[in-house]
Order: sequence, then C-alpha cells, then structure tokens
Amino acid sequence: MASAPVISRIETLRSPKYPKGIWVRIHSSDGLVGLGETSHGPDAIEAHIHEAIAEYLLGKDPNRLDIHWDTMASRMKLTRGRGVDSSAVSAVDMALWDLYAKRVKQPLYQVLGGLSRDRIRVYNTCAGYSYGVINSVSKEAGHIDYRPEQPYEDYHAFMTDAGELADDLLSEGFTAMKIWPFDKYSNDNNGQFISSEQLDEGTEPFRKIREKVGNKMDVMVEMHSIWNLSSAKRIAKSVEPTNPFWFEDPVPMDNIDALVEFRQSTHIATTASETVAGRWAFREMFEKQAMTICMFDISWVGGISEAKRIASMAQAYQMPVAPHDCVGPVTLMFSVHLSLNAPNALIQETVRAFNATWYKDIVDILPRIENGYAYPPEGIGAGMDLLDTFVNDPATVIRGSDL
Repeated sequence: MASAPVISRIETLRSPKYPKGIWVRIHSSDGLVGLGETSHGPDAIEAHIHEAIAEYLLGKDPNRLDIHWDTMASRMKLTRGRGVDSSAVSAVDMALWDLYAKRVKQPLYQVLGGLSRDRIRVYNTCAGYSYGVINSVSKEAGHIDYRPEQPYEDYHAFMTDAGELADDLLSEGFTAMKIWPFDKYSNDNNGQFISSEQLDEGTEPFRKIREKVGNKMDVMVEMHSIWNLSSAKRIAKSVEPTNPFWFEDPVPMDNIDALVEFRQSTHIATTASETVAGRWAFREMFEKQAMTICMFDISWVGGISEAKRIASMAQAYQMPVAPHDCVGPVTLMFSVHLSLNAPNALIQETVRAFNATWYKDIVDILPRIENGYAYPPEGIGAGMDLLDTFVNDPATVIRGSDL
C-alpha cells in the first residue's frame, strides 16, 4: 500500500521586475505542485513563510486544508487589516487548494462547490501598465510610468479624457470601469480636506463619461481609504448626480462606525474592503451593515479558504461579493474561479493593461475574458503554472524549505 503524500518542499519566488510581488509553490511527495501568490511586503512575507509556516507544514498531509489554515492563521485573529500574516497565509492557502484540486483531477471551481454561473461580468480597473506590483515607489497616489506608445495607458486616459476611454472600453465589450480621480488631492493634507474647486475637477471625468456614452457604462469610484469621513461625504455628494455604480473604500477601515455613517449618507452602493483580512473583521462589518457590497482580495484576506467563508457569510446578509484583483495573474485566476462558484458573486475586477503585458510574462495562461465576461478556466487545479522563462530567469530568486 502506497504511503499518503506529504508536503515535501515550500518555495518562494521573487523577481526585481515585480518588486512588490511574491509567488509560492508547494510540492508534495507524490510529485504535484500547487501555486499561490501575494504582494506588498515581500521580504517579511518570505521570512514568515520559511521561518514559521514551513516549520509547521513540512511533512504534513496536504489534503487537510481547514486545520492547516486554522493553525497558520492563528495570529490573523488579532488584527483587522491585511498584513504579513494574512498575506503569507493567503499565498500558502492558495497553493494548497491548487495542489488539492490537482490531486482529485478537478478544476478549482469544482472543488469549491461547482459553477453557479457559466460566466461572470468583469469591470476594468483603469490602472496604467506600471501601477501596483511593478511600481516599487509611488510618487503620488495613483502614480504610473506613463507609456503613451501602449494602447492601454488607462490611468492617463481617465485623467485626460474619460469619455473617450469609456467609449474605447465599450468597443472591447466592457460595460463597467473603475477610476480614482480624487486621490491626488489628498497628498497635501493627508485626506483631511478637499476644496470645492478640487471636487469639481475630480468629478469632471464622471461627467465626461456620461456625456460620451450615457448610461451604457457603469462607473465605480475608487477612494482608496484615504479620506476622512467629512471629505468622503463631500466627494460622494459631488459624484452622485452622475449615478456611479459604487463608492469603494471611502474611509479608512479602522472605524467601522464611520463606514456605517458614510453608507447611510448616500443612496449609491458602498463597497468594502480589500484592506480587510479575516472573517472576524468582516463579521462586524456585516452585523453593522457597513457596506452594500463585500469586496476582498483572495491574496490578502486569508486565501481561497477565507474568501469562500466570507462570501458565504455575506450571502447570509443578502450581500453580494466582488473579488478584487490588482495584484497578479494568479490572484486573478483564483478570483475568477471563486466568482464563478459563489452564488452571490456580482462582478469580477480585472486590469486590461496587466492582462496584455506583465501577467503574460509570469504564467502560461490567463482567464478567458471576452465581451465583458470571464469564463470558466480549463484544466485541473487553478489551471495555470509559472512560465519556465520566469522561473529560470537569472533575475528570479527562489528560496526553498525542504522536509
């Protein structure tokens, strides 16, 4: 009788080309490999994985997903926001789920409970090519390295002619987009005040969208948790006449009562929050009805295990979920699997500038996105692997912990 497989090796992979990103591969003794991903604080995340998580996981049965999560995430229960613990647990949990789905020879969405729909609507976050994981030092909120020779420099586009950008997105089948024109006004005063002139300037992109395409495009307002409550309310009142789809992360998530007050101040949906990790923090937000739409990032919230639990909790409150991705290709793929599975999934975030460039330099396949929808990934597990060209690149640093 063959012995049961055990976790035999845990790897982290990093590259200076993507200075905020980190990838995780978990090997089992039967030759299977699971893939995970997270971002921001990669030095600390890498150290935590190899110095704490690996000591626990190596030699364990990889199929015991729930008890592994509970043991790894013991310190997550002490905090509300995402951090080193939640990011490290997220990446490892993703890899364990990928490994498990491969072992049972099923796509990830199937082991999560099967398809609730045949496709999921997506929206385009209008980031530029170097936003997020690639851009290691932001000069200002929303900063990018402008690349006018590229077709999807969407940050610059929404800051200059949002109407034309909306028209271009519609031509590709997108019917929803997310922009953040107010961020730059927070730099001088730490989000404590926004002037009437700045409100008018920041609202102009929304007016241009309506003038150009009418209500054919849903528009999300990203606020990045950088405004105090009074300023967030002023921004909301300024944009409300353009009928936005939602206000996202309008205030910092350190005072849920302030988020409740914001939500009650507007008839537009309030969405929160990619900055929150763990079901314990979301439980309070649900109980207080602090938001209209639940958003989380699988690679920060605690992995696919916790994202699935939080989605189920949200359903008990008649609340839809909208998984976040501005992180990397693995996060996008896992998010599409969950969005296709969760009965209360509303819409899935994607970034066309990333899908067209650096995402393709890391993995061998991306979710199929056509005419504004993402479709079920093919293959077993998450359905993707790291490219050999990425793994074998001399710039890629691989650190391993072995049984």
